[in-house]
Amino acid sequence: MKFALDKVDGLLRFTGYGEGFVEVNGQRHDGAIAVSGDRLVPEWTAGDFDALRAEDLAALAALSPELVLVGTGAIFRFPSPALLAPLHEARIGVEVMDTRAACRTYNVLLAEGRRVVAALLP
Repeated sequence: MKFALDKVDGLLRFTGYGEGFVEVNGQRHDGAIAVSGDRLVPEWTAGDFDALRAEDLAALAALSPELVLVGTGAIFRFPSPALLAPLHEARIGVEVMDTRAACRTYNVLLAEGRRVVAALLP
């Protein structure tokens, strides 16, 4: 699906998504990816939801977000509290949703000027 919001000049935003992929500023990415307004981290985790580690989420703190959106793939799955603990300990807000919802929410928050990171699983 393609979608568009008011253009946020110079920032990385989602311009589409589909089964197993997302588009960032028109460029397709397959697999896990983390995106902030100014940085793209391809393959931020080695696998799918079941392979997710607390270290993968802890690494997102280096992007200095106020909020991390975790997209769990095509279906919503809530990670264990131990996986999310590094972000909570760093006083970073966390929201978990399916990947499509995370893409849409990220774009809205980015347009509002928020320091948001989307960490997406395929």
